[in-house]
Amino acid sequence: MSVSDPIADALTKIRNAYRAGHTQVIINHNKLAEAIAKILADENFVNSTQVLDRDPENKINYRRILINLRYTNNGQPIVLGLVRISKPGRRVYVKADNLPSVFNNTGCAIISTSAGVMVDRDARKLGVGGEFVCKVW
Repeated sequence: MSVSDPIADALTKIRNAYRAGHTQVIINHNKLAEAIAKILADENFVNSTQVLDRDPENKINYRRILINLRYTNNGQPIVLGLVRISKPGRRVYVKADNLPSVFNNTGCAIISTSAGVMVDRDARKLGVGGEFVCKVW
């Protein structure tokens, strides 16, 4: 089945897996989803990510991304919120001097720039703006 917004689909799968208490989630692979998963791992919102290559013997017919979710010691999810901002019907762009901060810099905004996909504080350091993909806290 074709998905009209693969990034929103990936974020929803991660959000639902946290709510259900799963330890892992598998999302469809694309370059932006892989970059977002890597950023979530770098910012310690998830434990690790791994790209699963095509393996017909194990019924994996196309590339996927395996994400190991992270919880606190008492079982509460680390990610409290994961919201898609820029959508296919309404793109949201931010300038370098107007980059958002999420929950007083305890969360992060993921920005797709000409220098790559990065969090808001890295975009501030480089002085670049771009598409405001999502925010995580």
